[in-house]
Amino acid sequence: MAWRFLSVLAVVLILAAASSAADEVLIPRPAEAAAPALTFGEGYTQLFGDSNLRLHGDGKRVHISLDERTGSGFASQGAYLHGFFSASIKLPSDYAAGVVVAFYMSNGDVYEKTHDELDFEFLGNVSGKEWRVQTNVYGHGSTAVGREERYGLWFDPTEDFHRYAIHWTNRTIRFYIDETPIREVVRSERMGLQFPSKPMSLYATIWDGSSWATSGGRYKVDYKYAPYVAQFTDLLLRPDPDHHGAAGGEAMSLSSAQRAAMERARARHMTYGYCYDRARYPAPLPECSVGAEAAMYLPSGEARSSDRRRHGKRHRRAGGADAAL
Repeated sequence: MAWRFLSVLAVVLILAAASSAADEVLIPRPAEAAAPALTFGEGYTQLFGDSNLRLHGDGKRVHISLDERTGSGFASQGAYLHGFFSASIKLPSDYAAGVVVAFYMSNGDVYEKTHDELDFEFLGNVSGKEWRVQTNVYGHGSTAVGREERYGLWFDPTEDFHRYAIHWTNRTIRFYIDETPIREVVRSERMGLQFPSKPMSLYATIWDGSSWATSGGRYKVDYKYAPYVAQFTDLLLRPDPDHHGAAGGEAMSLSSAQRAAMERARARHMTYGYCYDRARYPAPLPECSVGAEAAMYLPSGEARSSDRRRHGKRHRRAGGADAAL
């Protein structure tokens, strides 16, 4: 009888441990062994930039660069309706004002006036100041409406690779940095056609955004620091053929731990939110739910920078305290 009791107890402890571990995981990792990252030749094609695109590591790493002649970029060979798409990216270091590195999905080559788009846009800065990242969600040509959000990063994106991911289903769009969800857009009747709903290709580009990328165009690209090189690896294309939102094994709903991590990341690091831009939208767009947190933002939608800047410095001095996110 004792051995039978111990066996039952062992099963209970194992299940409890598994349940506890599941609560601590922020994002279930895709089953990489089952569907490994494709080499460049297997899944992608060069868009522009001639010799400014270079392959390394048997085609598993891609370097794209910007110089006085041209930027560069590549795209997936296919288009996808829903899935999980990610890359590990290392950004150019030193002075990078005006430089834009983009990792995004789009169908603008097929639907000129009604295209959909999901963006990570990395915006360079002057020496000593940090890169910022902007996410955009455009559906059915709604670029004039805009659903932009910008964030500071809780790490130096030029020192090492970090993973950026887009998970797109027929009802949600989520953006992730490493294992932290930073944004979720939920499909609703109020958004209508402005929720992306047509197949898109995956793109990566680097280009000169001097007219707007840094302080509204105040600081331009300085080509004495060229070439600016952005490095990509672990490029994953995980289409969801059934459109049920489980591409790559990722659960459809965020756990309580994931949602709490996303709320912390947004509270600490979001520096602009379109829902708080009262100058652009006197009445918030219909999907926006604006509460007491609006006091943290200026009428322009920018975060009240003095408080946010002190908070960010505190976390960086703590040696990456946000790694707990």
